[in-house]
Formats: sequence, C-alpha cells, structure tokens
Amino acid sequence: MPDPHKALAWDDFRLIKAIADAKTLPAAATLLDINHSTVFRRLGQIEAALGTPLFERHRAGYAATAAGEEMVALARRMDDDVASFTRRIVGQEVSPSGELRVTTNDSLLVHLLTPLFAKFRKACPDVRLDIVLSNQALNLSKRDADVAIRATDSPPETLVGRRAASIAWALYGCAGEFPDGPPADEAALFGRDWIALGEHLASLEAVKFVRARVPPERIAYRVNSVLGLAEAVESGLGIGHLPCLIGDARPALVRLAPPDPALAADLWLLTHPDLRHAPRVRVFLDFLAAELAKLRRFIAGEEPRAGA
Repeated sequence: MPDPHKALAWDDFRLIKAIADAKTLPAAATLLDINHSTVFRRLGQIEAALGTPLFERHRAGYAATAAGEEMVALARRMDDDVASFTRRIVGQEVSPSGELRVTTNDSLLVHLLTPLFAKFRKACPDVRLDIVLSNQALNLSKRDADVAIRATDSPPETLVGRRAASIAWALYGCAGEFPDGPPADEAALFGRDWIALGEHLASLEAVKFVRARVPPERIAYRVNSVLGLAEAVESGLGIGHLPCLIGDARPALVRLAPPDPALAADLWLLTHPDLRHAPRVRVFLDFLAAELAKLRRFIAGEEPRAGA
C-alpha cells in the first residue's frame, strides 16, 4: 500500500527524470553519478511509496506510465525553476568575479579567441574562464554555458547579444599544388578533388555551395571539422572553403578565389537575458566586443592580423 506519510524529495524527482531521459537504469545511474543498484532500489521505494508503477519495462528500455509522465513533467518544471532562480541570483553579482563558462567551436578558439581570452584574464583576473568546445548549441537556459560565441546568421530568439563581425569565407588550395597561383579559369577548379564538411554543419553556406555545385564524384574527402578541413587542404587532399581567418593564417595555403559574400557568416556574442547584467558576463561581452571590433577587417578577409 502507498504510504501517505512518505513525502517525496527533490532527489526522487531527479531520479525519475533521469530514468525517463536515459531510458535505462545504467544510463540514468551515469547521469546521476550513482550506482546502478542504487537507482533500482530507489525506483522501487518511490513506486512503493506512491502505490503505482512509474515505468513499464520494455526491451528498448524504461517507458514512463501516465503517473510517471506526470512526475517527469513536474520534475522538469522544478528543474526550470531552479535554473531560473540560479540565473537571477548570478545576475545580481556586484563585481566581475567567479567562473564564466563560454561555449564556442574549435576553429574560432584556435585561430581567433585564445589570445583575446588571455588579454581578458590579465584585465579581469578574478573571472575564471571555463571553455566548452562544441559545434552544437548548448542550452544557456539550463546554464550549460553563460556565454556563447557562435558563427550564425540566425541566433536563437531566446538569447540576447550583439553581432561582433562578419566572417569571410573563400576557396583555398595547397600552395604547392598551385605554384603559378590560382587558375585564370575558375571553372577548371570543379575538375579537381574537393574536401567537404560533414552534414552536421549543413547550415553553413559553404556546405550548401559544395552540395549544389560540386559533383559528388569530385568530393574526395569529407570531415566534420573546419580545422580538419584546413589540415586536409594543407596536406594536398583537395581544395575547399575555409574562413579567411583560418586560411590566411596558414602560409601553406593559397586563396583560389576572392571571398564570396554569399558564404559569409555573422559572429555573435550571446547570453541568456537573465545573465546579461551580471558583472562578469557584462564585462566579458564588452571586452570581447571591443577587441573583435579591432579585428573586423581581418575577420572579413580584408587584411592580415596585426602581428601575424
């Protein structure tokens, strides 16, 4: 029988949500950083306290019952409330200090941002940076990150921020393969081997260009990283599109055509509305915007980076 005097704890809701999200007990245990046997035992205790099963056991995993779905929905609302409270409290900081989690991708980090992060740390030593590399959009509402630095033409409507620059893209080849420079007839380039980016980057205009214009049999190599594409072009595997801030920084590469405005992408500095007035977020965004403004012509492929 259910125990009417047994109150459910927040951890009970977290456990049920983890099982619903993970579908299996071992995967839920990994999410919660506890033992598989602990998950099994606590699930049994919760179901006994409520007097109803919360999951049906199938071959494919655990599927929530109607009661389980109701509990999971409540757990998600509670999770959202906790995240919202945390963001509001963080937004009330009085001085720029503490940890700032920033998400960006590897190509921006390596070829553009790391020197700027170093300058920021010297200017604001009380702010510690935690950099998360990902090509996927992390959930800033859930505090997966505080700030996102992204190349995109359509930033999420749930975030606020500023457009810092326009990233130019051009076609590059290995300089050793083009000793006389780019061919006079650009059409001849379509008879060469090409390097393409993976489909998970399909939103990039450069990926759309290759899909529409380059015969499939000419795509000799595909890689799911812009940095990997640059390495492949440099190794002579083929020609491919790169952001000019990457291609121009590598002496072994040569531009085969001027930057194509149709391939350009905006560089955005983004945060959650609840965090934009937090001192550590505000000072970081202001600092980075000012530094990127100095580099706009370099990012746009119009001039080399100072000191390069």
